[in-house]
Amino acid sequence: MSQAGFPVYQDLCGWNAMLAPRQARQRAVGTIRVRYAVVGAGYTGLAAARRLHELEPDASIAVLEATTIGEGSSARNSGFMTPSDSKIGLSLGEMDRAEQLNAFSKEGFTCLTDLMAAGGIDCGLERSGRVTAAATDTGADKIRTMIAGAKVHGFAHQALDRKALAGLIGSRYYQCGLRIEEGYLVQPAALVRGLADTLPAPVRVYENSPVLDLQDGATWVLRTPEAVVTADVVVLATNAAIKQFGFWRDGLVTIYTFAGITHAMDASDAARLGVRTWGLLPAHRLGTTVRRVGADRLMVRSLYAYEKPLDPAQVQKALTSCFHRRYPDLSHVPLQYIWGGTTALTMNGSPRWGRIKDRLYGSAGCNGSGIVKGTLLGKRLADMIVTGDPQEALQAVYGRANRIAPEPFRTIGFHAVSAYQRRKAGQEM
Repeated sequence: MSQAGFPVYQDLCGWNAMLAPRQARQRAVGTIRVRYAVVGAGYTGLAAARRLHELEPDASIAVLEATTIGEGSSARNSGFMTPSDSKIGLSLGEMDRAEQLNAFSKEGFTCLTDLMAAGGIDCGLERSGRVTAAATDTGADKIRTMIAGAKVHGFAHQALDRKALAGLIGSRYYQCGLRIEEGYLVQPAALVRGLADTLPAPVRVYENSPVLDLQDGATWVLRTPEAVVTADVVVLATNAAIKQFGFWRDGLVTIYTFAGITHAMDASDAARLGVRTWGLLPAHRLGTTVRRVGADRLMVRSLYAYEKPLDPAQVQKALTSCFHRRYPDLSHVPLQYIWGGTTALTMNGSPRWGRIKDRLYGSAGCNGSGIVKGTLLGKRLADMIVTGDPQEALQAVYGRANRIAPEPFRTIGFHAVSAYQRRKAGQEM
């Protein structure tokens, strides 16, 4: 028997709060029998369910979501999308792997944009370019390495000094940066809502139906608060929460990250935010992500917590500081929405993905790249299930997650490494 431990968020997702109210689908009630049960209605679970239907149109499919769509972890990210994995694509080594990885990224990106067009999903998709910026000397060294990589690989790019960055984002906080063309922004709650609401009718989505128990037998038995679901095949698309079902505990760490969005600004304040559309990633992985939201808001995303959320007052103070240090002339503007969200990290950045045991499959460890990568992994997981294709090429390119030390060494190691990285990040945070 395996008990679930899905994240329960006490805060509202700001992305979702800015949208018009949406009527949630019905809860799972009574006895439900299906061919496929997909646990989790994020990008991975929705892509898997959609592809399962494409491959087996007559199969019964149920998607079980613990919360309301738009409030789960998939809506709580920064809304960055790219058809290429620029981090490895701009490195000087691993050219062959970079090209293969970018091909998979493009597949996931194209899948998403095709669905947006076909379903009329209004999620604010905008081509923004992809900016990485440095606020420290160490970060500036990384930017110079990335620029060299962009030249070698032939990426269309623009090197940015402090003045050019200020013209782009309205802040002189950063020393330098790099902008590549292949970058897009979306409203993540609007996107995940749209993907769920445009699923083919035979795919049944049950919201507010957390899976509390999963048992193996002649069929899989999944229990929610009000239903018993039996399925021939189960897909666990729950990212970090897969550990609570008893699987892959040796390879995943649950990380909470936190974000805030300002109140809508008046025209004079909004004029300080630079050009109309931009998103900025930090040179250091623990740094602060910043993006413009629409015409008159700003989002900041920063802070990391191990396995559990931080105190809300601490989060508000830290995120407000991140915002005001970058935009001191806007120190009178408060953050309207503040929220946290979970992701799953692996030691080497590779996902845990594929067959867990007979008739049970999973995907976890998006490592902060959930929209495009999650969509691709969900789609390819369905291919593996139905066709039997082991997806060797995909697994070779993405690699396999390394094992992580057991507790208490895992917690001790995480806090030691994160403390060191925070000191190293400095003003990038």
